[in-house]
Amino acid sequence: MSDVSVGLNEKRGLSLAPEAPGGLASPRDYIALLKPRVMSLVIFTALVGLVRAPDHVHPVIAFTALLCIAVGAGAAGALNMWWDADIDAVMTRTKGRPIPSGRVTPQEALAFGLTLSAFSVVVLGLLVNALAGALLAFTIFFYVVVYTMWLKRSTSQNIVIGGLAGALPPMVAWAAASGTVSLESVILVAIIFFWTPPHFWALSLYRADDYARAGIPMLPVTAGPDETRRQILLYTLFLVPLALSPVALGEAGLAYGIVAAVTGLGMLALAVNVYRRRTGTEAVRAAKKLFGFSILYLFLLFATLLAEAVVAGI
Repeated sequence: MSDVSVGLNEKRGLSLAPEAPGGLASPRDYIALLKPRVMSLVIFTALVGLVRAPDHVHPVIAFTALLCIAVGAGAAGALNMWWDADIDAVMTRTKGRPIPSGRVTPQEALAFGLTLSAFSVVVLGLLVNALAGALLAFTIFFYVVVYTMWLKRSTSQNIVIGGLAGALPPMVAWAAASGTVSLESVILVAIIFFWTPPHFWALSLYRADDYARAGIPMLPVTAGPDETRRQILLYTLFLVPLALSPVALGEAGLAYGIVAAVTGLGMLALAVNVYRRRTGTEAVRAAKKLFGFSILYLFLLFATLLAEAVVAGI
């Protein structure tokens, strides 16, 4: 490991597993660096933004845009793992990742992430349009520098502010298709932005010990589980009517309205349950149910928006 890497890890107060000898990493390890599960959500929400944009885009341009957004998201994930390798090594959920397990060196992950970042931004900017390229560059910068390097280790609001990076892909895709940013693209971003805190705080409620051991100031660690439950409920109370706003603004149809209302009630009921269940296995079970349902909730919202756009275009 280079002197720079050693010094950086000593400064963070944590240590990495010994570096792997060259040639140990497999293609699967580099795929893992891209955070494929996160990437799949990015691709899906970006696809919705692309399809719902007012201008019809050539299939080749559409594919190029989605590819660049996916690669950019993967690059940000790789750079996140490079910077966070020290805390990943002490968290149960992440200690098996390629860098802390020693299968990929930090230098390899850094080079991989920087190369993919440059490729995705340049190709999107040159082959699609400059606005989309600029928005993708900002998204990568925000996730890696603002969230990963600054917010994640310095404030319990890390997920709230840093969630903007994960919310931007529909806007990037919208800009790729139309060359503009509109109110509907802003609403898509806002839905994901306000969905992120209750989603991740539900996870952090039953992973609080893991975050505390790694020194990450997640809300349950700094403010306690009861305040976290209160914040989850407050954000959910704001999220549910926000998710219905596309109907009120005439940007979504009846099918979306029904899905948003029904799933929103489910999301709210589970948030109330988390607020009420405060001890023992019932509290853990309530948090896990909310975390799992929140993924389904966001998927159904965007899937319905996608279906309505496809049907309208037939």
